[in-house]
Amino acid sequence: MTGKFVKVKCPDCGNEQIIFDRAATVVKCAVCGSVIAEPRGGKALIKGEITEEMK
Repeated sequence: MTGKFVKVKCPDCGNEQIIFDRAATVVKCAVCGSVIAEPRGGKALIKGEITEEMK
C-alpha cells in the first residue's frame, strides 16, 4: 500500500494544511503549532478532521 496526501483541519484553530497520511515525524499546525499528526509505524494518527484526499 502506498500513502496519500490529505488535507487536515486543525482541531484548535481551524487552519487546513496538506500532510502525508503515513507521516514519519510529528506534524504540527503551521499557524498555532498544535500537533495534528503523530507517527504510528504505518498510517499516522491524524488528530484533526480530514477534509479532502488528494489524488
